[in-house]
Amino acid sequence: MPDVELTVVANTADDDEFWGLLVCPDIDAVIYRLAGVFNTDAGYGVKGDTFHVLEGLSEVGEDVWFRIGDRDFATHLLRAEVLRRGGTLTEATHELCKRFQVTTRVLPMTDDCVRTRFATEGGELSFQEYFVRERLKPRLLGIDFAGMASARRSSEASAVLREADVVIIGPSNPLISIAPILGLTRDVLVRERTVAVTPIVRGVALKGPTVEMMRALGPAPNPVEVARLYRDVAGTFVLDHRDRELTGAIEKLGYRTLVCDTVMRDGGVALALAVLGHV
Repeated sequence: MPDVELTVVANTADDDEFWGLLVCPDIDAVIYRLAGVFNTDAGYGVKGDTFHVLEGLSEVGEDVWFRIGDRDFATHLLRAEVLRRGGTLTEATHELCKRFQVTTRVLPMTDDCVRTRFATEGGELSFQEYFVRERLKPRLLGIDFAGMASARRSSEASAVLREADVVIIGPSNPLISIAPILGLTRDVLVRERTVAVTPIVRGVALKGPTVEMMRALGPAPNPVEVARLYRDVAGTFVLDHRDRELTGAIEKLGYRTLVCDTVMRDGGVALALAVLGHV
């Protein structure tokens, strides 16, 4: 959008190491999308990618359940080199943005190690083990974020959140995508300039297992309960027009509500215009 200076603070709790390389799915997805190379069909990685390295690993007996394309490997190799030289994850992300000619600032929520851990009937699993290898089949019993107690948000993330005219909490899974970020940024967010967008429309999450995870662990999977999760950090809640009957219940939580079409068929332009036009 013109005249908007955007910074994205990305979740790093999904990160994991494969074959000695740090893989940062959320950071990379943001960079790839902004660069116009994201594989929307697969939901991860670079469009048109090949898998020769992965095929070679499979041929020598490696378990390749986590699929990394060749161009995706290049991203992880570059990140590893910056980290090997003593750089931070923030610096590595900045370097990747330069290489992909992305002018938007993309910031990890922290340079420290925070990892999502799922307690399931099949034992404790990492994010990628649960989502990719097990395909969410073991019954979910609980979610923890290992390393959160000792982690600190980066100075860059602190500065941008303090200086931002508006902070938008995107329509992602509140339990696993937003919760880790809020765990490190909650104290710096100002309710009056923070907006949360519902991830649920008419009882359905448009992407991912948000409804199923909320149903397994509580709270109830609906916009009102999502709003309840954010009411200490956000002052405005964006509700889809299909759920406009919930406006009163959300306003009782202390929100100003914005009702509009939240389904981002145009890549989010209409939603962004609606939000920025009302803050």
